[in-house]
Amino acid sequence: MNNKRIIPCLDVNKGRVVKGVNFVNLKDAGDPVEIAKAYNEARADELVFLDITATTEDRDTTLDMVRRIAEVITIPFTVGGGIRTLENIEKILSLGATKVAINSAAISNPNLIKEAVDKFGSHRIVSAIDARRKEDGQGWLVLESGGQDAGLDVIEWARRVCDLGAGEILLTSFDKDGTKDGYDLELTREVAKSVTIPVIASGGAGKKEDFYDALTIGCADGALAASLFHFKEIEIIDLKQYLKDKGININI
Repeated sequence: MNNKRIIPCLDVNKGRVVKGVNFVNLKDAGDPVEIAKAYNEARADELVFLDITATTEDRDTTLDMVRRIAEVITIPFTVGGGIRTLENIEKILSLGATKVAINSAAISNPNLIKEAVDKFGSHRIVSAIDARRKEDGQGWLVLESGGQDAGLDVIEWARRVCDLGAGEILLTSFDKDGTKDGYDLELTREVAKSVTIPVIASGGAGKKEDFYDALTIGCADGALAASLFHFKEIEIIDLKQYLKDKGININI
C-alpha cells in the first residue's frame, strides 16, 4: 500500500503566495521561495505551485520563480497555471519541476493530456480538476479557470483524463475552498472510486481530523492544504504524527 501524502500548496499571484475563500478575497501569505524552503524542511511529502492568474491573464507560468523554488527544495514539486502546450511543459520540467498540472487547456483540448503523457510519461502529468456542486445538488460541474462552468460532469471528466493517461488528479472543491469546514468527502470519494489513478483532495481543510477523513472516508491518496500551513495553524510534522497514530501509512 502506498503511503498517503500531505501536500502544501502555494497559490501565487503577482509574485506572492496568497489565499482566499472560494478563490476570491486574497490575503498575502509571504514569499514563495522562502515558504517552499520552509515546507521542504518541515517534511512535507510534496509541494504544489499554482500560478493562479496565468490562465485568466493569458500568459505563461512565472518560470523564474519555478526555477528558484526548485533550487531550494528536494521534495517532489508540481507546477500548474497557464500551461497550454508541450513546450510549456518541457520548459517547466527542465527548470526542476517534477510534475505539471493541466486544467483549462485540457478542457479545450483533451488531447493535450495524451500528447503530454506520450512525450513525458504519465508520472509527470497531473489533471487539475476544479469542481462545484450542481444547483440541483445532484453531482458536480467541472470549472474552468475563473470559476466558469465548463459544461462537463466531474465524474465523466475524471474518467476521461484517466483514460487519456494522466498520472493523478488534483481535485479541488470550489464550494469548500478556504472555508476550513472540511473537504468535500462525497466528491472526493466519488472521483476516487471512479478512476484507477491517485486522487489528491483539495479545498476545505480546517483541522487534523479533516485530513484523516479525506484519506479514509474520501479515499484520497493525498490531502492538500494552504492557509492552515501558511499561517501555522497546523504544523506538518504534528499532523503527520497524528495521522500515523491513527493508523495511516505516512512518512514521518
